[in-house]
Amino acid sequence: MDIPGLPARRAALNLIDAVLRRGETLDQAASSALSRVRGEPDRALARAIAGEVLRWRADLDELIDSATRMPLADDAKARAVLEIMLAQVLRLETPAHAVIATGLPLLAGGPRRLAHGVFSTLTRRGIFLPDVPTLPDAPYERWGGRAEDIAKGLALPPPLDIALRDASETPNWAEKLGGTSLMPGHVRLGRGTPVTELAGFGEGAWWVQDLAASLPARLLGTGGEGHRALDLCAAPGGKTMQLAAAGWDVTALDIAGRRLERLRANLERTNLGAEVVQADALKWEPEAPFDAILLDAPCTATGTCRRHPEVLHRIGPRQIDEMAEIQAKLLARAAEWLAPGGVLVYAVCSLEEAEGEAQARALEGLQPEAITQAELPDGLAPTEEGWLRTDPGMLAGQGGLDGFFIARWRKV
Repeated sequence: MDIPGLPARRAALNLIDAVLRRGETLDQAASSALSRVRGEPDRALARAIAGEVLRWRADLDELIDSATRMPLADDAKARAVLEIMLAQVLRLETPAHAVIATGLPLLAGGPRRLAHGVFSTLTRRGIFLPDVPTLPDAPYERWGGRAEDIAKGLALPPPLDIALRDASETPNWAEKLGGTSLMPGHVRLGRGTPVTELAGFGEGAWWVQDLAASLPARLLGTGGEGHRALDLCAAPGGKTMQLAAAGWDVTALDIAGRRLERLRANLERTNLGAEVVQADALKWEPEAPFDAILLDAPCTATGTCRRHPEVLHRIGPRQIDEMAEIQAKLLARAAEWLAPGGVLVYAVCSLEEAEGEAQARALEGLQPEAITQAELPDGLAPTEEGWLRTDPGMLAGQGGLDGFFIARWRKV
């Protein structure tokens, strides 16, 4: 019979292995890794442990290496178990005796004695982690001068942002939910309360959406009778609901049937309407041009590293190049589908220049339309080119936001 809490630690070990060795996301690895963990609290614990290891891995490894005569191999099981043990003590405030009882059984023989010795040595020292996580070498080099500011946004998991169906009700919902608002239609809450238990969820008054993720749809403005908007790569539906709430006649297109099911459920809950189309955007053709197009393109999602720290370890040049090629094709097709005077907004939740700035520079045939300061929350500003680049370290005093690149054009 397993020691209480051991299945959660074993699952955390499997989650980390899936990310580092197979390049999977935590979501992709979860069904297999968590299959033998009973109860939602233990499943959440396994993901929390894995997330903290991936967030602080470079700093945890530095501690481990300081207490070993010979460095452990990067893929050594003893290293992974020590990372799990230290993350619990230093980040989750788990008592050391509980960490030992549920960590050492993951090893056997010599590695078990080694791990016990290293862990005991380190905990006797009164160790601690830095205020800001140390980024892995690869993203640090890619992000250049932005890397240190980005890292500042990774120290803590993000707060909960919600987007309101009716922006005029922002003060009321902020008060009712005990949150703060950084711009109309937005409320920010602390972590911890299950979303479905919050006031307004059942009646569809709002949906979960990071502040940065809500900005692209806002930049299309309001619609009106007969004004058509296309939400490309629309699932799970946050931007579709924004556009519908803003008065657009929305067509929501996505290739993923399962994700579109979630979009339909969100539309039903919020009592908002859209034409939902399952199709490949690289093959689909609209019957008529659109007045507004929002392309939230598939990307490496490195801008979501606050909530998905595995992207720090699994994304490299190959994935970036693959996504950039798809993004360029989608942008070119979207530009063809605009009606005269129509507006196109391109967005990616990526920190990579190849997926953001390089795509904006390469697009031809449309007139750039600069994003203005008045369209953004306090603390954010457009670039000299009129684009928007957000990083996880921005708005740090208010809880930060995801990394996004956003650009806008008009067909003249």
